[in-house]
Amino acid sequence: MNISLENQRILVTGASRGIGCAIAEQLSASGAEVLIHYHKNQAAAKELQQQLPTTSHIVPCDLGDLEQVKGWIPRLVDKYGEIDAVINNAGIAVSVSDEAATDQWTATWLHTMTVNVNALAVITKEFVQHARLHKSGRVVNISSRAAFQGDTPDYLAYASSKSALVGFTRSVARYYGKEGIRAFIIAPGFVRTDMAQDFMDQYGEDFALHDIALERLTEPKDIAPMVCLLVSGLADHATGSTIDINAGSYVH
Repeated sequence: MNISLENQRILVTGASRGIGCAIAEQLSASGAEVLIHYHKNQAAAKELQQQLPTTSHIVPCDLGDLEQVKGWIPRLVDKYGEIDAVINNAGIAVSVSDEAATDQWTATWLHTMTVNVNALAVITKEFVQHARLHKSGRVVNISSRAAFQGDTPDYLAYASSKSALVGFTRSVARYYGKEGIRAFIIAPGFVRTDMAQDFMDQYGEDFALHDIALERLTEPKDIAPMVCLLVSGLADHATGSTIDINAGSYVH
């Protein structure tokens, strides 16, 4: 099966590194025009842009500032043209002890929800409004195994945020499907990224490795092909579903 994404324009959030970078590379290799989102790492975004074989654009936005997020999709459409799909990959995982002062704990919780849930919801809401006009649009939201299995006490905010986007995505899939909107969830386990490294530095790599069924930890390149398939239109009847990519460590 040869997947061609020619004539598709796709936004990937958090594309300057990790899973988002691998997704952008895969989409571009399949012919898509990629909108490379980043927040702080402009140098990495530019380096990625130079490496991609198709046309791409760097589109900065601070997802922690909802005033920047509101209207972002319409601005991108005005500048670059119709957007065919959005990959909501950007997210944060901030550790905070359950014994931390309540003000500190609350600040971490609210910031995590802003980036991982609220910004994603605004982006998706505005994309759906845009896509309904063309009766076609696909959304892939990157959740986590933690949404279904839970997480350690210092990552309660992360697990909760990833659970929230599951219900959100399923609702989008169910109630906009007849208007040409498809929405999918990918739930990775531990993936060898900077974010996961922070966790493994805290708990040790054996914590991540001991319960997987394969011989190595999942890498960003292992996530990207599934995203490519989902936005291709070849898997539209999987809309609303969750695809587990966690090396067999958890299947729900």
